[in-house]
Amino acid sequence: MRKLLLGLLAMLVAAMLGGVPARAHHGWSAYDAATVIKVEAPVKAVRYGNPHGEIEIDYEGKNWVVVLAPPSRMQSRGLAKEDLVVGATVTVEAYPRRDGEPEMRAERITLNGKTVELR
Repeated sequence: MRKLLLGLLAMLVAAMLGGVPARAHHGWSAYDAATVIKVEAPVKAVRYGNPHGEIEIDYEGKNWVVVLAPPSRMQSRGLAKEDLVVGATVTVEAYPRRDGEPEMRAERITLNGKTVELR
């Protein structure tokens, strides 16, 4: 009886974990590579983690998410976690999402006079 209850409990836990919504990782085809946005703005928020980093900036009166590269790539190209701080002014060259959501995929970022290629 104990094995049966443990088995049922394990199945229940597995079913619950399988149903947990995850933030979808989108493909790069969601962005319009024919349209380049270049914006200089202060950083409002920073998320430095996998699968890629993100910052938030104001652009055209809206809060935009800027999708960066994975942390390992940013670090290897000279953009350390400590460099991306709220309030720092960045220049971003990026592609906007095709669906109009206020999100862009960064090709390069300039911070403290240093330009880092992200792709």
